[in-house]
This record gives sequence, structure tokens and C-alpha cells, in this order.
Amino acid sequence: MKDKNHGASVLITGGSGLIGRNLTSLLLSGGYKVSHLSRKENKFGKVRVYRWNPEKRIIDPEIFNGVDYLVHLAGTNIGEKRWTEKRKAEIKASRIDTSRLLFSTVKDYRINLRAFISASGTGYYGSLTDERIFTENDPPSNDFLGSLCRDWEAAADLFSDAGIRTVKIRTSVVLARESMALKRLLAPVKSGFLLKTGSGKQYMPWIHISDLCNIYQMAIEDDSMRGAFNAASPSHTSHGSFMKVLAEIMKRPVLRPGIPPWVLKLFLGEMAGVVTEGSRVSAEKIIDSGFVFGFGHLKDALYDILQDY
Repeated sequence: MKDKNHGASVLITGGSGLIGRNLTSLLLSGGYKVSHLSRKENKFGKVRVYRWNPEKRIIDPEIFNGVDYLVHLAGTNIGEKRWTEKRKAEIKASRIDTSRLLFSTVKDYRINLRAFISASGTGYYGSLTDERIFTENDPPSNDFLGSLCRDWEAAADLFSDAGIRTVKIRTSVVLARESMALKRLLAPVKSGFLLKTGSGKQYMPWIHISDLCNIYQMAIEDDSMRGAFNAASPSHTSHGSFMKVLAEIMKRPVLRPGIPPWVLKLFLGEMAGVVTEGSRVSAEKIIDSGFVFGFGHLKDALYDILQDY
């Protein structure tokens, strides 16, 4: 399969982000030609970067000449700022409107893509702490993230409806040295301790950055992959258990009690639910498709990332 794709061209939106940078390195090492579509100047340095302005619907169709695969990772950081109505509109537009712009360009200029691969999120299922394990067949939640992911994936499905193989990667919390989620959990370390958020009973679906990038590469190479796939470790981990393992590796205690939900609600508003509640997510579909996790256990994943922290 790799021989068939050797030298194939992949255009990545959001290529300067955490996932984009790591995926670019992986694909380049595998013999792919990689280019980025970005709003800003390239900071990666290894690939050609084309500029676009989604807000003004400015995109040069010549960018797509020779492109075999389009990987859509662009999107405003969900956890960076408080969710005001303005911010939520920005988050939606950066994912949904950009997907629609890409589709209209591909359609209008009859660009022959071999596949369209879009990011999505396990927030599709909402934030619900119970013993249920969500699969790709479950409906979306009615909360903000659920509706966001529903509309995001609907925009991606425009490609599928046009006959282009489409894969949607529902991504959980990404574990990487430079990931914002991990940096926030490690922030108190300099003061000699760690802090749990909420009850600690909420589940925290996660995935190591290398496993996530390998899933994206598999989505490029495996013509049988279509539709939505959860990108989450097969081990179901509560936030409390996560912090216990993190404390063991960092050799720091987890202070009790944790940060109460009302404090998080005060500072984060609606976004607080993302960290105080959490669901279990099934990895069965991606495993049944032949994917083998390199980091299926949390301790191995965190040790790999933090061994020289």
C-alpha cells in the first residue's frame, strides 16, 4: 500500500499546528510530497506553504494541481479562550466554513482527489460521565461541542456525497510534549505538586501523538477506510487515574481536594464541562480496521513523552 502511495502529494490545512507538524514529519519520512495551506507565514520550514484567506473566501485553485490527498486540520483552538458567543462563532467558522470553502473549490474546478481526510473530535458524543462506551454509530450530543462536530462532519460529508472517499478522525485529548492539554496539567509542577480537576471520576479519552499521526497515514493509505473513526486509546482512563499516573512519573503529589467544579465554572464558563465531565470512547472500529496502537497504555505514553522533562 505504501508503494502505491510513494511520492503521492498531500495538502494539509492547519499544518503549522501540533498535529500538522507531526503528521508532516511522518509523511515526509514516508516519501510523500507535502504542502501546507495556511493563513500565516510558514514556521515549519520543510514544506511549501500556500496562503489562503477563508474569511474572505480567497483561495487559489492552482494550489490543488497534482494534489492526491487533502487533510483538513485547520481550526481555532477550542480551549484557548472562554466560550463567548463571538468565540463560539469563530470556532465554528474555522472548521465548518473552511470545509465548505475547500469543497466548493474542489467541486468548481473539478479537482480529482483520491481522498479527503478531516479532523473531528470525540466531543461529538458530549460530556457525560457514566459507564456507557460511545461508538461511531452513536448520535451527536446537543451541547456546543456535539453540535460543532456534527456540523463539521456534515461539511466533510459534502466530499463523500460528491464521490470522494472521506474519512473523519474523531480525536480525543492528544498527548504530546508540546500539547496545550498536557502543559496545563503540568503547570503546577514547578510549585511541587499536581492538581486534579473536579471529582476525578470523569473519563478522559486520550491518544499519543504518534498513534494519532499513524491513524492519519492509515486513512491516506487504506482505501477501505471511510466515514468516522474514533482516535482514542483502547484503555478507558478516568481523570483521577490519569493524574495518579502523571504524579508517579513526575514524582509529585496530587493535592486534595482538587479544583471544584464551581471554581472552574467561574473561570471557564460553559467550557468547564469539558474538563469536569467526560465519556468513554470505543477504539474497536479502528482496531478492527487493522490499526495497532503503539501506546495503548497511559503509563507508557506519558513516560515516552516526559522521560526527560
